Amino acid sequence: MAKMEVKTSLLDNMIGVGDMVLLEPLNEETFINNLKKRFDHNEIYTYIGSVVISVNPYRSLPIYSPEKVEDYRNRNFYELSPHIFALSDEAYRSLRDQDKDQCILITGESGAGKTEASKLVMSYVAAVCGKGAEVNQVKEQLLQSNPVLEAFGNAKTVRNDNSSRFGKYMDIEFDFKGDPLGGVISNYLLEKSRVVKQPRGERNFHVFYQLLSGASEELLNKLKLERDFSRYNYLSLDSARVNGIDDAANFRTVRNAMQIVGFMDHEAESVLEVVAAVLKLGNIEFKPESRVNGLDESKIKDKNELKEICELTGIDQSVLERAFSFRTVEAKQEKVSTTLNVAQAYYARDALAKNLYSRLFSWLVNRINESIKAQTKVRKKVMGVLDIYGFEIFEDNSFEQFIINYCNEKLQQIFIELTLKEEQEEYIREDIEWTHIEYFNNAIICDLIENNTNGILAMLDEECLRPGTVTDETFLEKLNQVCATHQHFESRMSKCSRFLNDTSLPHSCFRIQHYAGKVLYQVEGFVDKNNDLLYRDLSQAMWKASHTLIKSLFPEGNPAKINLKRPPTAGSQFKASVATLMKNLQTKNPNYIRCIKPNDKKAAHIFNESLVCHQIRYLGLLENVRVRRAGYAFRQAYEPCLERYKMLCKQTWPHWKGPARSGVEVLFNELEIPVDEYSFGRSKIFIRNPRTLFKLEDLRKQRLEDLATLIQKIYRGWKCRTHFLLMKKSQIVIAAWYRRFAQQKKYQQTKSSALVIQSYIRGWKARKILRELKHQKRCKEAATTIAAYWHGTQVRREYRKFFRANAGKKIYEFTLQRIIQKYFLEMKNKMPSLSPIDKNWPSRPYLFLDSTHKELKRIFHLWRCKKYRDQFTDQQKLIYEEKLEASELFKDKKALYPSSVGQPFQGAYLEINKNPKYKKLKDAIEEKIIIAEVVNKINRANGKSTSRIFLLTNNNLLLADQKSGQIKSEVPLVDVTKVSMSSQNDGFFAVHLKEGSEAASKGDFLFSSDHLIEMATKLYRTTLSQTKQKLNIEISDEFLVQFRQDKVCVKFIQGNQKNGSVPTCKRKNNRLLEVAVP
Repeated sequence: MAKMEVKTSLLDNMIGVGDMVLLEPLNEETFINNLKKRFDHNEIYTYIGSVVISVNPYRSLPIYSPEKVEDYRNRNFYELSPHIFALSDEAYRSLRDQDKDQCILITGESGAGKTEASKLVMSYVAAVCGKGAEVNQVKEQLLQSNPVLEAFGNAKTVRNDNSSRFGKYMDIEFDFKGDPLGGVISNYLLEKSRVVKQPRGERNFHVFYQLLSGASEELLNKLKLERDFSRYNYLSLDSARVNGIDDAANFRTVRNAMQIVGFMDHEAESVLEVVAAVLKLGNIEFKPESRVNGLDESKIKDKNELKEICELTGIDQSVLERAFSFRTVEAKQEKVSTTLNVAQAYYARDALAKNLYSRLFSWLVNRINESIKAQTKVRKKVMGVLDIYGFEIFEDNSFEQFIINYCNEKLQQIFIELTLKEEQEEYIREDIEWTHIEYFNNAIICDLIENNTNGILAMLDEECLRPGTVTDETFLEKLNQVCATHQHFESRMSKCSRFLNDTSLPHSCFRIQHYAGKVLYQVEGFVDKNNDLLYRDLSQAMWKASHTLIKSLFPEGNPAKINLKRPPTAGSQFKASVATLMKNLQTKNPNYIRCIKPNDKKAAHIFNESLVCHQIRYLGLLENVRVRRAGYAFRQAYEPCLERYKMLCKQTWPHWKGPARSGVEVLFNELEIPVDEYSFGRSKIFIRNPRTLFKLEDLRKQRLEDLATLIQKIYRGWKCRTHFLLMKKSQIVIAAWYRRFAQQKKYQQTKSSALVIQSYIRGWKARKILRELKHQKRCKEAATTIAAYWHGTQVRREYRKFFRANAGKKIYEFTLQRIIQKYFLEMKNKMPSLSPIDKNWPSRPYLFLDSTHKELKRIFHLWRCKKYRDQFTDQQKLIYEEKLEASELFKDKKALYPSSVGQPFQGAYLEINKNPKYKKLKDAIEEKIIIAEVVNKINRANGKSTSRIFLLTNNNLLLADQKSGQIKSEVPLVDVTKVSMSSQNDGFFAVHLKEGSEAASKGDFLFSSDHLIEMATKLYRTTLSQTKQKLNIEISDEFLVQFRQDKVCVKFIQGNQKNGSVPTCKRKNNRLLEVAVP
């Protein structure tokens, strides 16, 4: 369901007057009061016809959301409340649909919100134009160019924390569909003097503070900078930190914006290196030094800063040092080199810093233009957005303010001309008689400044080019001679007598009466700032830099392209730029945004009437309203006019079937509005006096109230009738449902009563039958009992004589059965656990059951052992078989045996398959390895031990070197005849080999191992499995071992060991080897 639109005109729910053209009465006081009333209700936008007045709220308002963008999209300009989006939409639709190039002129003084207004215009256009990856990239680049230019071109001033210190004009180019293709940015008069000096309470350009606050330590070290602002002479300290501005976060935003716009990483680094060089230039200081010829020259005090600058820029230190100390003047074929005194050196340093920064800014603008320019050559539509300095009146006004105010004079001139032209064209287009409008034409002021012969700029250029001594005083004298009689020029030194005694006019100043008011200019610095000289030596030094960017900024420093012609002055350059701008603006359809600053404190909710009044005067807003009201104050197309006021006439209400103009004529005749109060154009109705419009609005409001009452009456009647019919219908439904419910309830009660009665009757009958059946059964049982007793009596009489002879035997057997039965039942409850090692067993109750009791115990033990064995896996069975074999071989024979019972037989103690060290050994053995263990082989000569790897396979016994894994001996199991060991708690054992076998050439083996029991058991079982013969296991504390040709007796004795509990082996003589066991 579509959203219901309540507001269809700016006249609806209007706070104050939304369009100043309708203000009645019109004077300065009512104008300001209307602005204040709207400002107090957060209505910061007001119209003067198609001009938007914007009052800076100094806070965020919820009026720029995506929903607001959609509200104003494709809507009539006067359809909703005044808003900057309405003007933006009107300009965009005119460009897209009518193929008219547009320009949006944003003017106002510093701090009035011009920059924010230009951002809002661009963001609205970006939101309503086409979508797509390529289009979105273009839009993003256009929007992201703003943070870059603001960082390098904006600064904090006493009036504005983000004041634009340059003029910016951006042409946004669109294709035939209205999608953005790219853009071109032009910049005007960057205030480069701010680089070297800032007024009290103001800052240098933002980028310096952002770099020092937001750069990483690594980047600062690379740029040879420190984070402390006080280290740099070019940065003012009294306003270094600004509340509400996060320089570090803004630095990250600028770096990201540069990346989006298209700056390469090395380009961004080069830009920051130039910024760092400018900062460090301010730290270069000079000291005076006298030469032999009596001339003063300057020397650099501390050359460390100069060295770091040269390292950053790639300039030879000696070249730059000479450029700061000498100046070379060329005239035709002659060169003259002169020394610079300290004042001149400081001037050269500051001139270099200003030129370096100014040229860097121009390079940035050109680089951005390269990225955002349209890539296609199709015909383009253009929308220009002009964000330029506002009119400035300070306590001390110099050359910069003079140039800025000259630009504003030109903008005011074109504003008046284009406004009158637009008004006249509409009258002609609508066939309305045009009447001449009187207005103040500021062309006389523009001529005073820009006239090619007698203009102030022309005389300033002439004075700068004149040979001889040229000072600001000589320039002022020339002004006094030429402009003394001009009605808008004032000077105390002029010949005009009325200013001779004016104490408000100092001797070194002149005053111009601008359209916005009188401005007093200090003449000091005019000549130098207009000259804007940079010594050729410094240009040539910069050109010699190995830094690519710096070298490109000073092309005039190339010795091959020396031009002896004097460069154009700053004033003439700006005058030419303004002329080009004016020419460009005159080719486009203008749209105006007039920005007003409500107070000087940059605070919300404060409306300073005197300050606003001053801005209203110099912006010429009242004059603008009078121009719009000179003929007809209000005009509207016939269709919306008829739609809005048709309820005031019975013939046009509710629907008019004829042409809209005829309907409006009938309407106005019916209302008896005087004929001289309105005129009919081709497509619009023109109303002369706002009172007529307000009368129509009052009549409409009263009629709407009457219509609302009528609608309420009809609606209430319809609602009551609908409610009654609904109640009636509901009552019938409820009655029907109730009757149904009552009948169902009555039926259920009757049914339940019948069922109760039936159940009682059936129960009574069933109980009666049950009593009869029980009686019959008792009769039968009684007869059976009597018969049984009778038969028993007869039997007892017959067999009494036999019973007396066998009674004792029967009683014995019965008693014995009962005792045995009781015995088994008790045993059932006293059975021990199923653990085979549980030796508990219930005691026998009777002596005659002794053999039975023992047999039952044996059977139970065998049964639970079987149950326990059934739980074993094959691997466990093998382990227990080995353990059982070990028990049979060594239990009660070998003292070491008990400690081995609890240790599982692992066999492979060395992970030969996993350890890469034994890969060669693994590859040499193809059989399954049963035992892999490190043993100590006893040396036959001295009884000392050597580590060996003991390997047992299915067919062989192998010994290998522990370190290399090389096999030392291999003995087939068939050649093993016996294993000998002591009965004591030691790990020594001897492996006896068959005499005459190849393996027995060196004699038997004597080993020591921690796993003797396991190794002997596995050797025994493996030999039995392969040879089908039992291996002889000899356990004795003294046995013979064959060593080569000799038999040696191995004797085990008890003794205290020095090394604890480890047995030791020692060769006593050729026939005795003694093992001391602890």
